[in-house]
Amino acid sequence: MSEKKDKDAKPKKKGGGMMLKIGAAGALLAVGGGGAYGLVAAGIIGGGGHGEEHEDKNPKLIKKGEEDPYAPAPKEGGHGEEGGGGHEVDGEGGSEYRTAYFSFTDDFTSNLKDSDMLVQVSLACSTHRDYRVILWLQKHELAIRSALLTAIADTPGEEVQSAEGKARLQKRLVATINKVLNDTEGFGGVDAVYFKTFIVQ
Repeated sequence: MSEKKDKDAKPKKKGGGMMLKIGAAGALLAVGGGGAYGLVAAGIIGGGGHGEEHEDKNPKLIKKGEEDPYAPAPKEGGHGEEGGGGHEVDGEGGSEYRTAYFSFTDDFTSNLKDSDMLVQVSLACSTHRDYRVILWLQKHELAIRSALLTAIADTPGEEVQSAEGKARLQKRLVATINKVLNDTEGFGGVDAVYFKTFIVQ
């Protein structure tokens, strides 16, 4: 009988030892994995510099009174020019952001969709972002003009005869410009489009 007890006791010890080893290995893996995760999250291992990857390099909103690092230097001898001494003065009310404008050099003339009507418009647009948006508008004016002409030609004739229709057209033109800028520069930034002239024949 004592032999039976000895045989029964040995496997129990062996199984308990194996479970202890597996548990210890699991604990070491958990501690090691947690430690590795902590080191990666802290940027100590795994390449580090995660803050630099998330830096937003897109054009920034410029508040009134802030300096725009991308704006051209003011012209010397601004005195006597139209508008006074050449200093920009912002009002205290309205938007908290500065508005910069860009006017397209030539008018846009196009037929309208499913109509015999012809429209001729002069356009300008604005941004609250830094001057890079204006530089991109200048740089890609040809591509933007082409896209705008396509959008205008896709406008039904009845839409340009109401204020609501013209407002919808303006929103579509903003989206059209921003799509070209997104495709070419990776960022849009145009907030609004304005009709300087709008002639329907």
